[in-house]
Amino acid sequence: MANTIASIKHSIQRETFSLAIHKFLSNLNDNSHRTDYYLQLIDYAEKFWGKDGAKKESLDKVRKAFQNSDNRWVNFINKVIDESNPKYVHKMALNLGYEAFFRGTKMIRANREKYNCNIPWLILFDPTMACNMHCVGCWSGTYGHKAKLSFEDMDKIVTEGKALGVYVYMMTGGEPMCAKKDIIRLCEKHNDCFFAAYSNSTFIDEELCKKVVELGNLTFMLSIEGTPETNDKRRGEGHYDAVMKAMDLLKKYGIVYGTSICYTRDNIEAVTSDDFLRFIASKGARFGFYFHYMPVGNNAVKELMPTVEQRRKMIERIREIRSDKSDIEFFPMDFQNDGEFVGGCIAGGRNYFHINSNGDAEPCVFIHYSDSNIREKSILEILQSPLFMAYHEGQPFNRNHLRPCPMLENPELLRKMVNETGACQTNLESPESVEHLCEKADDYAKEWAPVADEIWESQKHKTPVYENYCKNHRDNPDLAAFEQKTESVSQHTHKIKKHNNRHRTA
Repeated sequence: MANTIASIKHSIQRETFSLAIHKFLSNLNDNSHRTDYYLQLIDYAEKFWGKDGAKKESLDKVRKAFQNSDNRWVNFINKVIDESNPKYVHKMALNLGYEAFFRGTKMIRANREKYNCNIPWLILFDPTMACNMHCVGCWSGTYGHKAKLSFEDMDKIVTEGKALGVYVYMMTGGEPMCAKKDIIRLCEKHNDCFFAAYSNSTFIDEELCKKVVELGNLTFMLSIEGTPETNDKRRGEGHYDAVMKAMDLLKKYGIVYGTSICYTRDNIEAVTSDDFLRFIASKGARFGFYFHYMPVGNNAVKELMPTVEQRRKMIERIREIRSDKSDIEFFPMDFQNDGEFVGGCIAGGRNYFHINSNGDAEPCVFIHYSDSNIREKSILEILQSPLFMAYHEGQPFNRNHLRPCPMLENPELLRKMVNETGACQTNLESPESVEHLCEKADDYAKEWAPVADEIWESQKHKTPVYENYCKNHRDNPDLAAFEQKTESVSQHTHKIKKHNNRHRTA
């Protein structure tokens, strides 16, 4: 009976949000009242969240932003909506907005307390390890091409994930679109979820774009690495042209899409230049994930790792692009350097985890060790396994969120977790011990630590309203003292900078 009532309530709420979004999209030509419709959507969200939701001060800041006609990111949102297919935007807003951000987040937070373990906001999985490319330094290529998840495996992941509140699913591989038929079938069955595929672009054609518009709950993050020269040097001749073709098709059909960019020592300038970013924005890309090259796998090219100075510049560059000083119509996110905004490492189910094409549950797409398999355990049992609980109890791995990763910046911690939980490496084609992996990060971690600490202490950091760490970690007085010290140092450094700037001006 309780499940029936909950189902009816869910249907009514979804329909209410759907009508509100439809009303908004139907009146887009009425620019004089567009702000009013935005404010109505915020009111719906506030009412849904209730007293346990977002703070009124935060929502009021959002309202104020939408009332400012000069706000850069409001104008950015308007542009994305105006250039996209209305049917596609409606479904995307409903599944991402209502199901994932509002309803899903409430369920996830409740289940974290109920089960005393990490519950992720999204799950990343590999439909297949097959790929039609051979990129330099790619660990995926060492897994072989035969491993794959069946449709039943993927259906189980999504069904069990939804029961915990997870409504966003990302797919990688291999090239996920090698399993295009199963992915489309999955999107059709779970039409209340939103799916995103990290893709090399080569399978995106007119037929697929038409189907994606019809589905409304699938998008792509296209892999690209700068100019034709820097891109094809790593990914192979002809790949850049394939990306250009895919971008043109996605823009033509009004599909919101983004980019996936691995920055290396060789391409970092090319993939962050104004010319590059303006170019991909002109092709319709509106957001992008930047990934620091990770020395994962036996074929990793350690020399591709960015230098310490390059990483320092990357932090500054991404924030510059997102600031009001920039007019580039593209929103970048840096997986390694934006830890401050997500509370450090998000792996191990804290905000996400990874299931490879053999069904092995890995804490992170870059951490190839596991003690659980989706064919033997439920999603909840995976999240309560020793390895995932080690993540739960250890996060944040460093209170300097410019050093978030237990492998790249704190390799001694990954060694400890893998050895103590008995987790096994998951690459059966080319096994790599945790010692071999971490040895490649040891020198980097030591070199980056003082630079990261210097940068962190020179900045002012806000105390997050919400941190989904384990209770023991939240209540640790040593960590609280560390945070207080960091805040004090940041404020002191900020005052010194302000004084020096006044002195130079005088």
